[in-house]
Amino acid sequence: MEEIQEDLHVFDSILRTKSSYQGLNGYYYREDLDLFLNENNGKSISKTEFGILLSKIIGKIGDRHAYIKGYDLPESLYFPMSFAPYQEKVLVIERDNVTKKYNLWDTKFPYISKINHIPIDTILSQILPNEALAPKKSYLLRSVRDLRDIETAFRLMNMELPNPLSITLKNDQEIEKEVKVTLVERTKRAKIWDERYNKPNFFFDRDDKKINDPNVIKTFFRYENDYGYIQIPSMIDKQDSPVYFDLLNKFMTSVKNSQFLIIDVRDNGGGNREFINELAGYFIHKDSIHVVNVAQQRRILLQNDNFKERLNARYLYSNNQLNEQEQSAVAKFTSSFQPIYQMNDNKYSENHYFILNGKDLSKDKYHYNKPVYILANERTFSAASILVSVFKNLPNITIAGITTDGSSGNSERFKLPNSGLRVKISTMVSFQKDGNILDGMGTKPDIIIERNLDQIFFKEDHQLKKLIEIAKSN
Repeated sequence: MEEIQEDLHVFDSILRTKSSYQGLNGYYYREDLDLFLNENNGKSISKTEFGILLSKIIGKIGDRHAYIKGYDLPESLYFPMSFAPYQEKVLVIERDNVTKKYNLWDTKFPYISKINHIPIDTILSQILPNEALAPKKSYLLRSVRDLRDIETAFRLMNMELPNPLSITLKNDQEIEKEVKVTLVERTKRAKIWDERYNKPNFFFDRDDKKINDPNVIKTFFRYENDYGYIQIPSMIDKQDSPVYFDLLNKFMTSVKNSQFLIIDVRDNGGGNREFINELAGYFIHKDSIHVVNVAQQRRILLQNDNFKERLNARYLYSNNQLNEQEQSAVAKFTSSFQPIYQMNDNKYSENHYFILNGKDLSKDKYHYNKPVYILANERTFSAASILVSVFKNLPNITIAGITTDGSSGNSERFKLPNSGLRVKISTMVSFQKDGNILDGMGTKPDIIIERNLDQIFFKEDHQLKKLIEIAKSN
């Protein structure tokens, strides 16, 4: 118990001095730590139990970049079918290994309502403790997909897992039927439902041969029927993929006379903000200056020049780093800016601003003054969610799709001395233009476009198809 107490002391110190989000939403983790110590005084605590505790605390803080890793959860029994969210319900689906598309597991009873007689909502609410305060759609997507790994889910709920396992299915008329499912080993588990697997070359940035292959990257650009389409699977930077940036600029030249443009950042997990400025060079008028993001760093960390450089690398600058015109834009912006939280000046730095200055960004570019639609979903995360937030409500730009899984944190990593658990926490609070933070809120679309069944089954891209119809009608 002494080792646990020492680790908790270190964990407490990390949160008190470096975590940017702890305490903002009214949750005070010390109560949960004290309760845990009182309930387990004199008991032997496993690394897994300790890891789950810290994951729950991280989840309640609401830091979307944070995690606790290094503890084991059982991974030997799985469902032989997959799951996908649809209209606030949970579809039970199976993959056709020949066509690589999905179908309903039970055509007459397509939804799952209970597992082992436990309501599905109860289970979903407990199986991702570190993501408890994710935006609603983001949490639903991730938790539903993770139902396949049912043994892990039951361990997180601290429940025994029977095999065979009873599940209750239902139809649209709320009529139910109960069936028994024999769980399977890892080699026979179903392929998890993930739209990224249905997008060719989506993980190109993870392959050294593809990341600068023009034949691969060209597949992310399309110009047809008088509109342009750009897919951005990852927020890579120019240093890692100069070919992507070169083709992006050539493509923008080719669509100069198009009727509209679609930027697709669905399922983009983030990376670098360089893409934002590259696109802004075309979308922002040369005579305009926009303040698009405000951030505050834990003050104690700014004593380290590395953190100042990391803020600047995110295009976040303090007021005294800006030129006179930019400072004027900041003054006008802050006169009406109302952040959701009033930050403690002793704990947090002064505001740092992300500025889109058309004069600087538009060099060697033209102003694309036609409608621009940015298509996002609940897996648009980190720097990709910043892109969506930054461009929302700017002239000619419309956001479509689903609320993003917003997050922006300038993260730090630590290791607890005794348990060896790895801790990641954010050190920066990031505000959107409307004063809301990104973490836990995301950015709402101007046009909501949900998936239909054919998109879930990988038979069509309904969201993109619908957006093209809307754009053409406008």
